[in-house]
Amino acid sequence: MYSNRYIFTYAAVLVIVAAAMLSLAAMLLKPFQERNRAIDKMRGILASAQVKNANAGNAISLFNKYIVKELVIDPKGNVINSYSQTPKEDAPAFQLNLKKEYYNKSQHKPYELPLYIAEKDGKTIYIIPMRGTGLWGPIWGNIALTSDFKTVVGVFFDDKSETPGLGGEIAKPKFQKQFIGKTIFDNSGKFTSIDVVKGGIQKLAPTQQIHGVDAISGGTITSKGVDAMLRNVLESYLPYIKKHR
Repeated sequence: MYSNRYIFTYAAVLVIVAAAMLSLAAMLLKPFQERNRAIDKMRGILASAQVKNANAGNAISLFNKYIVKELVIDPKGNVINSYSQTPKEDAPAFQLNLKKEYYNKSQHKPYELPLYIAEKDGKTIYIIPMRGTGLWGPIWGNIALTSDFKTVVGVFFDDKSETPGLGGEIAKPKFQKQFIGKTIFDNSGKFTSIDVVKGGIQKLAPTQQIHGVDAISGGTITSKGVDAMLRNVLESYLPYIKKHR
């Protein structure tokens, strides 16, 4: 029979070896995980600008093709970094942590925001990354605007844990396509955002329906989260937009 000392030593060595192997595996896998996260981020940015068929194999090349400049702006709308080199994923704007920046904003601390500029079919498109809160956790995405910052070219939304078939529908084309052609300013130049309307945009006045989309049936809280995210994020960019409209 083995002594207690032998059993204890054997178990301790086994635990140490297993921990070392797990640590090594995590270290070796980290670059691949970071690359996959970067590719997912690129695909979301491209999707909002209506660049079709971006996948794991071509997302990096498409991103470098269509994104011509990446900016970092401050709360007053000043550009504090402009990057147009390749590879675009090395840009300071791409490396910003939106969760951290919007937390800083909520705490009235200095914060920075990314802005992507794309050229597609001879047109300039501005792409604004977004982050907010749904029913069960974070939601995020991108909204692409025309060169006058008024009209929506497209959007992309995703979530971590919204209910499939309900709040999770924000990640589906049916919900996202509603935003195309909507406007975030009225004809007088007043900021309106895009309202996500429970019960449908028919509840809005006809002149206001260009600023709204239908909420998700049964996904009220997630829809409110998208509505709040749009307004909060777009308001954060208004100082820059007003300087460049």
